[in-house]
Amino acid sequence: MRCLILTPTRELAIQVHESVKTYGKHIPLRSFVVYGGININPQIEELKRGVEILVATPGRLLDLVGQKAVNLGKVQILVLDEADRMLDMGFIPDIKRIIALLPAMRQTLLFSATFSDEIRKLSSQFLKDPATVEVARRNEPIALVTQYVHLIDANRKRELLSHLVKKNDWEQVLVFTKTKHGANRLASQLQKDHINADAIHGNKSQSARIRALDDFKAGKVKVLVATDIAARGLDIEDLPHVVNFDLPHVAEDYVHRIGRTGRAGATGQALSLVCAEDRPLLGAIERLINRKIEVRHVDGFEAGRVAGRSEAPRSEGPRREAPRNAAAPAESRAPEGSRKGGERTRRGGDEKRRSRERSEERTPRYQPSAAPRASGNSGGMDFNKPYEPSPSAAASTEPEQPQRRKTTQPIPALFRKKAA
Repeated sequence: MRCLILTPTRELAIQVHESVKTYGKHIPLRSFVVYGGININPQIEELKRGVEILVATPGRLLDLVGQKAVNLGKVQILVLDEADRMLDMGFIPDIKRIIALLPAMRQTLLFSATFSDEIRKLSSQFLKDPATVEVARRNEPIALVTQYVHLIDANRKRELLSHLVKKNDWEQVLVFTKTKHGANRLASQLQKDHINADAIHGNKSQSARIRALDDFKAGKVKVLVATDIAARGLDIEDLPHVVNFDLPHVAEDYVHRIGRTGRAGATGQALSLVCAEDRPLLGAIERLINRKIEVRHVDGFEAGRVAGRSEAPRSEGPRREAPRNAAAPAESRAPEGSRKGGERTRRGGDEKRRSRERSEERTPRYQPSAAPRASGNSGGMDFNKPYEPSPSAAASTEPEQPQRRKTTQPIPALFRKKAA
């Protein structure tokens, strides 16, 4: 193997391999692509035949190394595509393991649309006196992409998106959400709005992801809802619209998202649906690209406006409880101060009574009650006291010692006393 190309996603690995085959159509170099999510055995069989250029995702490459299906000891060129993502905290352990298996003398190439200062410092661990080639100003979006923002309440984003797709007759729209569950939910809601939509994210099988992407490129799917898995390097020819349904938490990801449109000299539109909680993220993006993004308004979808309701919310005053008894006694109509005092007195009396009842419940059973009870046929006896028999009754009830009965059985001859 002479060249190793690493990419962060499976879709990008497939796309890079297709480009390698296109560019090397007339060059006698064997190339192959390996990625996870599919059976590893056919990949092992193909690698046994030998390849000069291998495109891979880091996880599957390490699996093949563990099974000794690939040898990295003769690699001459290492390429990290989307290098800023490859060198972040998610991939850096795998990248370090792979680089440790490569020869020390090699050429290393890093490609990305964005490079933060932290990534530049981290890349110095793998590069020696590198040269930098920039085709545009740092972190600058493509000038052919028109960017604008719609300010909208969070619970009306889906409604506005459906309105824009239908009213403007958009035929191909790539929508970005921040979570996989959110992508599934939004695609389902758009289908209920009679818009042909599908979702692509890391929880879907590789075959489902490839099918959804192919259907979107072919125009069979009008709206493709994706997480940032589709923001890195995917080339969708003449994609006209990109929508940020949720703004990314990392400002650099915004540049990658809107870079899916306006490619190869074509124009495109990138719009973002921004609610109140997204304002700090929007500020970070504007600082990164060093420009303010235009704000546009859609009639009926202004932030703070409730759809289909014109009445103001009702204001509820303090509740008034109706009197329990219409013919209340005179003292209930006493002045407020005296009523409050009476209520405090009654509450105090109730507390004392409950406390007394609880103490009585804890009183031992043998303790006599404060007010002895006597029934009509008790004969003057107090049944609340424990039973104490009188001396005569105690003597008469003294148990008698039972008399020992003489046995009538004959004594065996062995134990009889001999006569003198």
